[in-house]
Amino acid sequence: MKSIPQLPPRVAILADYGLPDGGAPKVAVESARALAEAGLRVHYLFAVGDEADPLLDHPSIERVGFGLEGVWAASGAKALARGLWNRAAAARLSRELAARDGPDLVVHLHQWSKAFSPAAFPVLHRCGRPWAITLHDHFLACPTGVFHRFDLDEPCALRPLSVACLAARCDPRSPAHKAVRVARTAILRRALAGADFRAIHVSDLGRRTIAPHLPPGARQRIVANPVRIARGERAALPGDGPVVYVGRFTREKGAAVAARAAARAGWPALFVGDGPAEADIRAAHPGAEIAPWATPAEIDRILRTRARALIAPSRWPETGPLTIYEAMAAGVPAIGSTLSGAAERLTEGVTGFVVAPTPDANALALAALAVPGRAKAMGAAAHDDYWARPQDFAAHAAALLRLYDDMLDGRD
Repeated sequence: MKSIPQLPPRVAILADYGLPDGGAPKVAVESARALAEAGLRVHYLFAVGDEADPLLDHPSIERVGFGLEGVWAASGAKALARGLWNRAAAARLSRELAARDGPDLVVHLHQWSKAFSPAAFPVLHRCGRPWAITLHDHFLACPTGVFHRFDLDEPCALRPLSVACLAARCDPRSPAHKAVRVARTAILRRALAGADFRAIHVSDLGRRTIAPHLPPGARQRIVANPVRIARGERAALPGDGPVVYVGRFTREKGAAVAARAAARAGWPALFVGDGPAEADIRAAHPGAEIAPWATPAEIDRILRTRARALIAPSRWPETGPLTIYEAMAAGVPAIGSTLSGAAERLTEGVTGFVVAPTPDANALALAALAVPGRAKAMGAAAHDDYWARPQDFAAHAAALLRLYDDMLDGRD
């Protein structure tokens, strides 16, 4: 077995935000902390504002906020120009990377679509340092970033930027918004032409989904997302506890599917988050409890004290939602989607169920979990399986250190 290499001295981690607004910047922040705790020197560079998550308060992390606005903070022509090519963000990024240049530096991009824009990629190509991008979504290929037909409410099988793709009214907002995203994707393709970089996937499903659409210069690696949860007492799994859904309430994440499945199976349900599908949840399951977004510690408490199961019926090829890993770590059986990369971690019928993202399939899984003793047995198995191979900060940092070592040495 290859030993962990000598630590490369520095990495520049790039994200649109220092205060996470979703999964990608959350992982960027946690990854930065994990690397710092492993002894790496980290420069965390973010475009929007200058406030940063307290998790970045570490002596080995330098935080640099550019003080800019997100691309959609403006309106009209200014927002369009920023979204397609944010010159201010690119210029600042170029200066900050040049100020930290050196043969010991690697660059790792996590998020670009909400501030940096495609203008960041030529900067990375020209900076002369090896760079990588973690593909938390599919924006590198798909204009909407999710390979989902919102007009048909089903996964998309069209080739990005093909005639059929251009004609599809698939954007969740409007045809005009789709046109802007199509233009951005076309610009991005030109910006990536000839680039030599590492594409980091967070699951094998994520790799299979986007790999055929990556440029020839992309060399690929799978590195699982870090899970910020401590090993503690296993979940209680009360016999009358709810099935829990954590995340944005949207169609593509299957919020309404979860509500319909719980109602059909006769289960109480708890939804933690917010989003446009809240009305659909209430209509499908009038008795469901809806709670606002919670901190990681609060979600962990809900899983350990209240949940009887977790449900995550993703209806798009979601690369690696953290909730399934967090449920397993707490000892809660999970119902994952066949379209979810995180479901690859589940063992069917042992630590959870992997089913089609339909109300009927999820209701059947809930019915199976309602058999006396089944949820507790599967929760115990999930807990043991996760902690035998934890996706904690140390494991995540070790995987990235191996990658960075290869990047600095020029190895594939």
